[in-house]
Amino acid sequence: MFAASSASGRGKPSRSSSAILADIARGYHDLKIDACSLAVPTVGELLLSCPFTVGGRRWRLMYYPNGDREETAGHVSLYLRLDEDAAAIRPATVQYQFIILKEQRASSFLRNQEKKLHTIPVTTSRFNAAHRAWGWSTFAKKEALTQQLRLLKANRFTIRCEIVVHNGFRAVQEQAAPPKAASNTVPPPDLQRHLGDLLRTGRGADVVFEVGSETFAAHRCVLAARSPVFSAELFGAMVESGAAAVVRVEEMEAPVFQALLCFVYTDSLPVTNKEDEDVMYQHLLVAADRYDLQRLKLICEDKLSKRIGVSTVEIILALAEQHHCDGLKKACLDFLRGPENQLRAVVATHSQ
Repeated sequence: MFAASSASGRGKPSRSSSAILADIARGYHDLKIDACSLAVPTVGELLLSCPFTVGGRRWRLMYYPNGDREETAGHVSLYLRLDEDAAAIRPATVQYQFIILKEQRASSFLRNQEKKLHTIPVTTSRFNAAHRAWGWSTFAKKEALTQQLRLLKANRFTIRCEIVVHNGFRAVQEQAAPPKAASNTVPPPDLQRHLGDLLRTGRGADVVFEVGSETFAAHRCVLAARSPVFSAELFGAMVESGAAAVVRVEEMEAPVFQALLCFVYTDSLPVTNKEDEDVMYQHLLVAADRYDLQRLKLICEDKLSKRIGVSTVEIILALAEQHHCDGLKKACLDFLRGPENQLRAVVATHSQ
């Protein structure tokens, strides 16, 4: 990490600090395959995974059951492809690893509970418009894999691709160190920063959330301490049933869940684009109510109450009623009863 600081002016010097941090995104994609595909006789027959997103880019796995060309016949060929139009491609350095697993419910992304049938060491490649796909033309011998599956009495297997996308570096503002005093000075609290780093790095994570096509690694104890809903979900029924450490989150967009996690760990919200704030706060209000995060819910109520207008009052009022936000509901009704006769303006927008 490269850090910079400055001190200027007369009298007491001004103090500031920033840091250059690696912008890294992590994720994985599981491609579940029927073992009978290994019997495909045609060389070069390509089977594609569904698209998935990691690091703000769309990817696919390229699976050739009998090699991608005559020289690799008898092998499984496997590639990771950057699945975007050439004009839209942003080059990226990517670390990736392919693992063949016997299909089970548990996830080896966090716990080594699944049986690994075959793996290749972590590889680093540069993806760009000229080189969109990287991988292995002789990833695994088809005959050996077929025999393994037969011995295990498995009619399906899973190819997991674990990905780390390096999006370059970014500058972040840091809290400048206080000037040294003659005696020991207690520094300001930094728990939020440390927990934020824990979320960003995923170090020690023991649960993964799948939201749309993205994944987020997190820590059960942090989530449970902050939300009674997470506590019941992660330490209640899930533990009793022996369910895997992968939780599928339905009816929520990935950026909203990411912002929710940021608040859970740091008690603050990430910076968003001004044009996206209205929609983000609406979705976060729903998420806060869903996970019983009362402070986040009140923050969203306050933000939305300042964004009430002719074009937004209807949806904000509906949200307030649905999620029992009395203060927000009153703000909407006060707006409609205002001297400018806003109710008539709202009705007029529906008649156009």
